[in-house]
Amino acid sequence: MGTEALDSTAPPRVSMVMPVHNGARWLAEAIASVLAQDFGDFELILVDDASRDASPAIMAEAAARDPRVRLLRLDTNVGLPAALNHGFAAARGELHSWTSDDNLLRPQMLARLVAELDAQPGADIVHADFILIDDAGREIGHSRVGPVERLLHGNNVGACFLYRARVTEVLGGYDTALFGVEDYDFWLRAARRFTFATLHEDLYLYRKHGGSLTSQRAEHIQALTAEIVERAMPDALPVRSRSEILLGLALRSQHRWRFDLVRRAFRADPAHVAARLPAIARWSLVVARNRIAA
Repeated sequence: MGTEALDSTAPPRVSMVMPVHNGARWLAEAIASVLAQDFGDFELILVDDASRDASPAIMAEAAARDPRVRLLRLDTNVGLPAALNHGFAAARGELHSWTSDDNLLRPQMLARLVAELDAQPGADIVHADFILIDDAGREIGHSRVGPVERLLHGNNVGACFLYRARVTEVLGGYDTALFGVEDYDFWLRAARRFTFATLHEDLYLYRKHGGSLTSQRAEHIQALTAEIVERAMPDALPVRSRSEILLGLALRSQHRWRFDLVRRAFRADPAHVAARLPAIARWSLVVARNRIAA
């Protein structure tokens, strides 16, 4: 690990971590959206994951301008999940969250999430709806999160969340071997031990663009997703649910045939797979076309 600029003020209520690796394009805007929060009792930990673009200068300027900003620089590029772990290891707040250098917080995000956890002392994690935007910041969709009971069917916790520090401590942070699905794995593990609260308010802007990690590594991410979901499925899961989940994972793969998942779905519930044969046939054709095109 490299150097860290620290301040000596009292611990804040919230620790927000932002890992950055060559993220200069939208970084200043992302930082500004955190600093503009209606709720001001937070620290923003910028984790410079060995950036080689203008990101270090942008982060240094933010740290010099606002004492709530803490800058932590890593000497070598460790990747997103490890950078998150470095950030949370330095966190002093009783509530944790993180954001990306290309996404934006609504001004009321922290105030609403903190208020929800304060109102529900039995809840450990709160998550909220968010808007999808494109490169230019234009709205292109809305994501309604939850219910967490359907988490095995897809990562419906989403990109807008706040959780108590004990969640980080108990789960041991993010799995560094699961770059690309580290957040989904974190929620799957959290769901076995902690209580979620869902807030259906638009509090965050998630940017979808060609340079995003999800776009660049889609097929690898889908393979990792299948791995962590199968690992998280309880033995007592009903056979129909197991078949639905496994077949859903297979049909999401657009560049690779996952007949291994289809076979396991069939073994769990043959009738369900038989009923989805037209969808399986269409999926097979899509994969074939994509493989030919590649």
